[in-house]
Amino acid sequence: MSSKPTHQLPRILVLDVNETLLDVNTLRPFFERFFGDGDVLKEWFARTLLYSQTVTQTNNYVDFSTVARLALEMTAKIHGVQCHEADTASILDAMKSLPAHPEVPGALQRLRQDGFRLVTLTNSSQSVAEAQMHSADLAHLCERIFSVDAVRKFKPHPEPYHYVAKQLNVKTSEMVMIAAHPWDLMGAKAAGLEVGFVKRPGASWFALSPMPELSASTLDELATRLITRE
Repeated sequence: MSSKPTHQLPRILVLDVNETLLDVNTLRPFFERFFGDGDVLKEWFARTLLYSQTVTQTNNYVDFSTVARLALEMTAKIHGVQCHEADTASILDAMKSLPAHPEVPGALQRLRQDGFRLVTLTNSSQSVAEAQMHSADLAHLCERIFSVDAVRKFKPHPEPYHYVAKQLNVKTSEMVMIAAHPWDLMGAKAAGLEVGFVKRPGASWFALSPMPELSASTLDELATRLITRE
């Protein structure tokens, strides 16, 4: 996997939020309490992503919180666990206040100081996305907070990426998508963006996807490679 670009990359960075900037693993105690197994968190989140893409493909859009709630109820039934409304609400509320990964604030600061334009693009609804970014004290570091709600299609559908480009009055080729999810970056690449992969623990690149222009284990490492790319 290439970790060094062969040319100067664009200076508009589009950042994914959940798992890329924010630490979803802090929800593990909820799943340990409700399911007796913290690893069910991964199962639920993967199921949430799967069905967000499914409702896009079947033209049956609902916001991400609704998909997450239904996926949680589905996961509870599969595990034979009774999921009370209060349990579901506590998890969805906690999603609004996820902390940033430790290196993220400093990395974003460095990128801004070097002249990069930073925006976010998330599958979360607009209201949740704004709550998340403010709670994590990251909102002031980003120019715009974009949600797929605007086009009612979840990533990796091409419309969210094209929407951001249109709102910023640039071409998709003038942006770099930064994410911890290969499926997100595959969608961005297909829409014309260049991509940077943050390889969080447990993540791996998907072999059928074109190699990312940049790859690093943390956002801070990726920031260094962006800043020193010349």
